[in-house]
Amino acid sequence: MPSYAFPIIDLSPWHAGEGRREVAASVRTACETTGFFAVIGHQVPVETIEAMRSSSRAFFDLPVARKMEVARPKPEQNRGYHAEGTETLARLAGNESPPDYKEVFAIGPPDVPDGDPWYHDLPGAYPNYAANLWPTDPPGFKAAWRAYWSAMEVLQDTVCRVFATSLDLPEDWFARHLARHCSMLRALNYPAQLHPPGPGQLRAGEHTDLGMLTILKNEAADGGLEVRDVAGNWHVAPVVEEGFVVNIGDLLMRWTNDRFSSTLHRVANPRAGGGARRLSIAYFVAPAYDSVIKCLPTCQTSDWPAKYAPVTVAEYRNARFARTAAA
Repeated sequence: MPSYAFPIIDLSPWHAGEGRREVAASVRTACETTGFFAVIGHQVPVETIEAMRSSSRAFFDLPVARKMEVARPKPEQNRGYHAEGTETLARLAGNESPPDYKEVFAIGPPDVPDGDPWYHDLPGAYPNYAANLWPTDPPGFKAAWRAYWSAMEVLQDTVCRVFATSLDLPEDWFARHLARHCSMLRALNYPAQLHPPGPGQLRAGEHTDLGMLTILKNEAADGGLEVRDVAGNWHVAPVVEEGFVVNIGDLLMRWTNDRFSSTLHRVANPRAGGGARRLSIAYFVAPAYDSVIKCLPTCQTSDWPAKYAPVTVAEYRNARFARTAAA
């Protein structure tokens, strides 16, 4: 484990119903310092992870023309295939850089009820429940992604119950906000760099995540996730083969009145040359679009009043994400 504080937290005691306060305390410490930690004992089947990885790699190996058949329809829709050069994550932090050296496939909630105006017509519904685009190849792609999505929903519920306990709230406090969540699942292919990156170009520019939290499955390959500490130093995040990396997003930072840290991070270029391909799978947890993000009762006092005005998830997320698309 690196010397920087990336704790690896075992969720097995939580699932067993023993030592829950200790698990919550470990998570609280991580969230109040680095904003990043890894979890093991998560109960996500290995077969589900490997099917997701293999189907995603097979999709990215298709010819560009085939992938473009399911290209992102509009800049504000985080759906379908995002070709290399079409996204600049540095814009999330108000910065400008060359486009990220990566390609993406993304989905949102896969089972959106037909005819329900809450999902389709009310202000804020779009683009959070826009239709998903599914490629016809490779075989089994849709099934693998749906299975992984379902596993992430279960893990999302567990982690958010741990968060609530760590904040001295009822364990199910966040459940009502996540009952109709508008989370996103993205596979990010960082190809071997066959030509040198441009000045200031990274696999993914430095940014904080927009949502509540992110659950990341990364892999050991040169050129990966790096996290910035409060002194401005960058640290390589660990690859925990049997676990997931979890980080705090902007919405949870606002909810907790900056008690939990939404930390700047980036994906670096390979240091040993451009031959290292890398695949990451990121599940971005977002509450229902009409959830109001307002300072939690346990995160403010007379000496530490609420710093942020209340805002809905849609108001905060939609415009900022649209900025990341290439003009």
